Amino acid sequence: MSRLPAQRLVAAVRAWRGFAVCKSCALRRFSIQPAQQKKIPNRYLGQPSPFTHPHLLKPGEVTPGLSQVEYALRRHKLMALIQKEAHGWDGLDHTVILLSNPTYYMSNDIPYVFHQDTNFLYLCGFQEPDSILVLQSIPGKSLPSHKSILFVPRRDPSRELWDGPRSGTDGAIALTGVDEAYTIEEFRHLVAKLKGESNIVWYDLTKPVHTELHSDYMQPLGEIKARKKNHIQGIRHLVQNLRLIKSPAEIERMKIAGRVTAEAFTETMFASKSPVDEAFLYAKFEFECRARGADILAYPPVVAGGNRSNTLHYVKNNQLIKDGELVLLDGGCELSCYVSDITRTWPVNGRFTKPQAELYQAVLDIQKSCLSLCSPGVSLENIYSLMLSLIGQKLKELGVLKSSTTESHFFKAVRKYCPHHVGHYLGMDVHDTPDISRSLPLQPGMVITIEPGIYIPEDDMSAPERFRGIGVRIEDDVVITEDAPLILSADCPKEIYHIEQICGRSS
Repeated sequence: MSRLPAQRLVAAVRAWRGFAVCKSCALRRFSIQPAQQKKIPNRYLGQPSPFTHPHLLKPGEVTPGLSQVEYALRRHKLMALIQKEAHGWDGLDHTVILLSNPTYYMSNDIPYVFHQDTNFLYLCGFQEPDSILVLQSIPGKSLPSHKSILFVPRRDPSRELWDGPRSGTDGAIALTGVDEAYTIEEFRHLVAKLKGESNIVWYDLTKPVHTELHSDYMQPLGEIKARKKNHIQGIRHLVQNLRLIKSPAEIERMKIAGRVTAEAFTETMFASKSPVDEAFLYAKFEFECRARGADILAYPPVVAGGNRSNTLHYVKNNQLIKDGELVLLDGGCELSCYVSDITRTWPVNGRFTKPQAELYQAVLDIQKSCLSLCSPGVSLENIYSLMLSLIGQKLKELGVLKSSTTESHFFKAVRKYCPHHVGHYLGMDVHDTPDISRSLPLQPGMVITIEPGIYIPEDDMSAPERFRGIGVRIEDDVVITEDAPLILSADCPKEIYHIEQICGRSS
């Protein structure tokens, strides 16, 4: 691929939400543009490529829907953040280091399916284990100018016979668009150059992703830097700040994940019957996600029938759901590196009882009120406060809380019936950017979940008997926009009438 013309490149940069850059910055060799694209090797790499998987990737894409330019922009933005953080550290070189995940083993030599560290993945799209991404400032040039380097596993026919193909240095450069690539063994030469006082290293010493690479290279380096009072700086918080605001391309990926999951929920509702095994609904949900293109489930789903829905992280999913009981299914998929997270509650026999319908409608009304608050300037903590107030009002109306409950005991009483938060950030991880405060005002491009619930255990003698053993949660995925919130899970049924209509088709 030839270099992008200047006008197209600057337009692409401006399209990146919240990204401000001058034209001269846009054309710097080691900043926004990836290197002159090299031809993808005519062989299988360690991950899909446009050559081997044209049904998944277009030319120039590193991962489905995300181009080399998109990944280069992310690296550029990270170095721009470092430029701000390093204000006053003039004359120093800066080196960012991120490790990939290792391969984890189920037992002996049986590996789990590899899943890449999401901070590493976010910045380069490379999906092989035992790799290192380095971003280096360029002597004589100011940040955010930099060069990007990957250190990757050496090609080894004897290992590839067992584990599958590796990209190698040529494949890594051609696929990801980084400036240089070397074998992992050559990383030690770079480490030797980083020991001097003129180089600031950005790396997460306290939370190593790859313990072996950390102990071989980074821990000794950290000890040397500490003795020279040139401490290694953390990088995780800066990457999370970038990941918090999704680009248009990322939101497109999340739309697909949301739609696939919504369709899987609908099919799982349709397959419900009474009695039904939780394991059957689990299997049905996973099948429908993967049949529509999902790579894996985003997390072990909760498939909780009856009173088990009052256990928030119930994942055994091995009990029989009886006639007349509700099932709470909290599930999502991962598709092209981005995830969904949806919860629905429905009657397996296709009909809500009157108490079930009362409690369900209360949660649905609360959820709709919370969704209406999803706009710029409001925080998840603000929405949480509203959720607690609304749950308290509904519980009083239903007779679960006494109308005489004092204000000082009100929120404690409410949290007994909803002990979790209203939502969390969502993206490449289910609980995305976990170090970012929920008190931060929402901005366009953020993606969050909204998931109020009411849980009344069967042994709660203080609650009306008709509600005991019922747990209800309703969760949607939401993109914050300048206008009305975009509900990624809008296709997933949640009105009582629609749920009964779908479940009733199978009875």
